[in-house]
Amino acid sequence: MSDMKEVLERQERERRARMRRRAASKRAQRELDEQLGMAVALLEEENQSRRGSRESRASNVDKHRHSQGKNLMKNYFIPQSLYSDVHFRARYRMQPHLFNKVMHDICNYDDYFVQKKNCAGDLGLLPEQKFIAVIRMLAYESSANQVDEIARMGKSTILESLVRFCDAVENLYTRDYLRRPTPRDLQRLLQKAKSRGFPGMIGSIDCMHWQWKNCPAAWQGDYGNRKGQKSIILEAVAGFDTWVWHAFFGVAGSQNYLNVLGQSPVFNDILRGKGPNITYQVNNTVYQNRYYLADSIYPRWTTFVKSIPHPQSQKENFFAAYQEGYRKDVERCFGILQARWAIIRGAARLFDEEVLRSIMMTCIILHNMIVEDEYDYDVDEVYELDPMNTAITRIYEKPLGPNGELVQHDPLVSDGTFMHRMIERYTEM
Repeated sequence: MSDMKEVLERQERERRARMRRRAASKRAQRELDEQLGMAVALLEEENQSRRGSRESRASNVDKHRHSQGKNLMKNYFIPQSLYSDVHFRARYRMQPHLFNKVMHDICNYDDYFVQKKNCAGDLGLLPEQKFIAVIRMLAYESSANQVDEIARMGKSTILESLVRFCDAVENLYTRDYLRRPTPRDLQRLLQKAKSRGFPGMIGSIDCMHWQWKNCPAAWQGDYGNRKGQKSIILEAVAGFDTWVWHAFFGVAGSQNYLNVLGQSPVFNDILRGKGPNITYQVNNTVYQNRYYLADSIYPRWTTFVKSIPHPQSQKENFFAAYQEGYRKDVERCFGILQARWAIIRGAARLFDEEVLRSIMMTCIILHNMIVEDEYDYDVDEVYELDPMNTAITRIYEKPLGPNGELVQHDPLVSDGTFMHRMIERYTEM
């Protein structure tokens, strides 16, 4: 009996030992599996940080763009934002409601600006981040690296956003904000000019240079201006409210303003017979065409009234000062453009002339949108009486024929059938 009892006890001890060894083995296996799992996760994270979205690309850096996007929303775009509308207007040149309108229109036009998920399922940049980056580049002449600190965007993304933004603004708003004056616009311009002593005038014209720092070496001879800089010329017509009615950009800086005028489409409507029917009388002489106030470099055409360069009498002195004050409208417009959008005040760093043209047109369109949004047209302005005592101006009306219908203008075709009529209008002008 004792031998049997010892055998049973020995078997029980061996069974318990096997169970302990089995449990220890399982614990060791679980620990090993956990360690292997952690090692694999760390290795994948390390490999992900060492490579970009494709092989041989630079490593991806976590810029915390989501947290920065939330900060931007808290700063400006929520009801109880950190900064008020006054701060937003000062920093981004327009009121928040106008900014939101432009952002909404462009997001509907180009889904590049809409927040989307990438192939890994991660959310991309907010539309506000892309638009803030673009506006800061336009308003402060910031480089892509400077904007990266605010919007947490890569350089290539920032530059692509700038190009796409300018393209969208041109396509969406050119028809409304770089239009010819409508009959209502012409009435307002003519009434304002008449009250200032210039019947029949609808604006002032001048040119501005935009320096081109990175002009290609092969073009530097063509684009070098009289100051030795490389530049591109903008011709613009501005009204009393600094609204830009005409913008022609792209002429090389080596040309003078007469060469720019020769290439400009500013008088195409008049030459085609589609110009507005404006009649005014000065010194018992009746004139039919609208005109612009210009400086002394422009030719002696009926469509220009030139400033008096060297007044000889007291009356000429007074009138020259009056003219100079009115011609400052376009100079003031250039000053506001350059102050509001510093990118066109400094030297352009981009290489593509078409991109520069798009940026210039975008700045002008946004300027007109801000003028429309903020200018008070109902305020009363008081001017001195006209010293030249010019006579009447008939407010613009659409030209009507004898039967009371709108005049149908003759087409200008390439075979020269109606070319003689255009030549006659040119000679008359």
